[in-house]
Amino acid sequence: MSAKQAPPPLPEPLRVPVADAHTHLDMQDGTVEDGLARAASVGVTTVVQVGCDIKGSRWAAETAAAYENVHAAVALHPNEAPRIVHGDPDGWSRQGAREGGGDTALDDALAEIDRLAALEPVRAVGETGLDHFRTGPEGMAAQERSFRAHIEIAKRHGKALVIHDREAHADVLRILAEEGAPERTVFHCYSGDAEMAGICAAAGYYMSFAGNVTFKNAQPLRDALTVAPLELVLVETDAPFLAPAPYRGRPNAPYLIPVTLRAMAEVRGIGEDAMAEAISRNAARAFGY
Repeated sequence: MSAKQAPPPLPEPLRVPVADAHTHLDMQDGTVEDGLARAASVGVTTVVQVGCDIKGSRWAAETAAAYENVHAAVALHPNEAPRIVHGDPDGWSRQGAREGGGDTALDDALAEIDRLAALEPVRAVGETGLDHFRTGPEGMAAQERSFRAHIEIAKRHGKALVIHDREAHADVLRILAEEGAPERTVFHCYSGDAEMAGICAAAGYYMSFAGNVTFKNAQPLRDALTVAPLELVLVETDAPFLAPAPYRGRPNAPYLIPVTLRAMAEVRGIGEDAMAEAISRNAARAFGY
């Protein structure tokens, strides 16, 4: 195994336990038990397991039912909705090549997300939202219809909404305003600037920061973190993606949360325990556990 693929070492444990607000255990190496044990050994005692398609959302709900410290979020990822409608000839997603099923297929998939969202271990509907980076104009209508449906599902079941917003800030904020955001709305892997952080703060949206807040070129994210009210800040891995510096490009996992959290505390100019206490409270409030 090359150094680039090797898992980073365990960081110094946190003194105050926290939650990883967004992870994909089903895409990580090793067993769920191992992943959770490694995380717990450094003070990451709770994880939110996020589904991106029907299969992943079912797995998230089952895993959350089996483990007390795992909570589930279920959804069709913004890039999944256009694939359901128009097909995925390249098989870019994990399902391989697929034929398009049209609007009926999207309705059926949304009905299954609705069913899963009613389950007790499912604490959130997400990740949903808009992705202008990977979906071209032909997929936008399906993506937007799916996003609006997920907002409605989250509100009807009283669950948090987890947002994926990639290069689509204005449209995401507009649709949330048009539909009326659920009481608890989380911007996962927050990617806006300080100005947008002010807008999110005014609306009461949670901002969840991932390992990319530690990247050299991520000053706008650090500026946003200084503006975000402490009671609306979360930390996440989005593992296996976005390992924090100095491990950028290597496999990420929930046990690396302390690296990101310490960097966030430094940006805010507060102690790591104070940061961890705030984040721990916020996650429990955001996801209702």
